Amino acid sequence: MLNVKDIKELIEAIDKTSIQQFEMEDGSSKIKISKCKEVVGAAVFSAPAPAVASPIQVEAATVPAEPQEAEDVYIVKSPIVGTFYASSSPNADHFVRVGAKVSKGDTLCIVEAMKIMNEIESEENGEVVEILVKNEDIVEYGQPLMKIRRA
Repeated sequence: MLNVKDIKELIEAIDKTSIQQFEMEDGSSKIKISKCKEVVGAAVFSAPAPAVASPIQVEAATVPAEPQEAEDVYIVKSPIVGTFYASSSPNADHFVRVGAKVSKGDTLCIVEAMKIMNEIESEENGEVVEILVKNEDIVEYGQPLMKIRRA
């Protein structure tokens, strides 16, 4: 069970990252932390902008260009911040490789966050045409991981 000090440290740690939402269950306790985004006028941003009071600065050079989704190509995006793994263990075969045929529900990769292995499943039937990250890369929320040509 988390005490108040642990919760404050967790909030401060999350505030220093690009994580927008965090949930955790610890036995009978559950905690959910969300950052609010402020909207300034009618400006439209292509990437999330930090809140006005946030000490986090975003430099254009550090933000990777996001691949555009063609009509017949589905882009698999990371649902969380974590570490990308192409296989279930270092000695295991990769879940998928370029050219692999996948079906809806097939495991494509794992994104580990806080020692929890989150299997990322395909939402489309098709063929893997490009893997956009390397094994053990740190990935951000919403970062494109791979492209699948719809069948």
